[in-house]
Amino acid sequence: MIKQVLNTDKKCLYKFAYNMGVKGAIALTRFKRRMKKGEFFPAFHFISVTDDCNLNCQGCWVTGKKRNARMSPGMLDKIITESKAKGSYFFGILGGEPLMYKPLFEVFRKHSDCYFQLFTNGTLLTESVAEDLRKLANVTPLISFEGDEDVADVRRGGTNVYEKAQAAIDHSTNAGLITGVAMSVCKSNLELAFSKEFINSLIKRGVLYLWYYIYRPVGKDATVELSLSKDEIQQLRNFLVEARTKYKIAIIDAYWDQNGDGLCPAATGLSHHINASGDIEPCPVIQFAANNVADGSLENIYRNSEFLAEFKSEIPNLTKGCVVMDNPQWLVNKVERHAVKDSSGRGNELERLKEMEPVPSHGSAEPIREKKWIYRFAKKHAFFGLGAYG
Repeated sequence: MIKQVLNTDKKCLYKFAYNMGVKGAIALTRFKRRMKKGEFFPAFHFISVTDDCNLNCQGCWVTGKKRNARMSPGMLDKIITESKAKGSYFFGILGGEPLMYKPLFEVFRKHSDCYFQLFTNGTLLTESVAEDLRKLANVTPLISFEGDEDVADVRRGGTNVYEKAQAAIDHSTNAGLITGVAMSVCKSNLELAFSKEFINSLIKRGVLYLWYYIYRPVGKDATVELSLSKDEIQQLRNFLVEARTKYKIAIIDAYWDQNGDGLCPAATGLSHHINASGDIEPCPVIQFAANNVADGSLENIYRNSEFLAEFKSEIPNLTKGCVVMDNPQWLVNKVERHAVKDSSGRGNELERLKEMEPVPSHGSAEPIREKKWIYRFAKKHAFFGLGAYG
């Protein structure tokens, strides 16, 4: 880990430590104070800036839309500016493929006091893009890596995706960026996720963090059969706890707290998702919204949203996992009662959920306490709420 850090661009390290670390801690403190007073505003936002993508992944919530949306630069600026006013300076930038969003780098440049996590499939992360990100220094690319040569093209709906993802990792680490690799763990890549050779190859190439999240079947091509079984989820949890004691790379998940109890990031209220149309959703895989950014100030929207408030009050009593997977009928009933908008862009998300059988989620795993103190500390104070992509 020390070697990877020493090879990282110094300005990138500074921005990560201050914009993400110091300001992130302040954002969490302010969030907790608001919650104690009965006031709500998320500590972090995850924003899908465009529905456009050059791949067609299984289980993607963006595919199959009747018309792709692209967030206006003005709306994106409004979200960031209003969040900063509440002390929040961290944003996850999603798509589609966010590198297809032309105003993106200008937004990064304008808000140099913020820190952005760029969720990318890597196919457009060239040497020149990596160099531009190095100059900005306030962005960490999180490159999706969904399988080996045989699996990646099927999972991602493209050609030579494995090779392109490998190249993106090298472009990013060679530029000295704080580079992450993400894997949506499912049946077709479970063996790779556990592979010692795979993890060590990332370490040798300078990757600083590896983010595992569980495949969640959503979208036009939900491919439910890729979902992990209860036993496989337990294997993943066991692996994560042990891997954190062995490998010189940060291994992150957003599904279990420091004691190994499952949780829903949306139900904690720490983060919510805003799609490319400006619809405010509990998380990316729950594609229903009672409000849009254009409705008024974010502060007023969050203060008055019964729909979002009930996620925080009810889900912890229903499941320690993902309610979409564990109890899709609860979500159906919630949507029908509130008569909220289908924000999927497909117009049939409610019907899809009505037909969906429950599948195991991370809440099915038996609790296993984190062994390393640094992970117990991080999960207790920060990282357990930073995951919304899957």
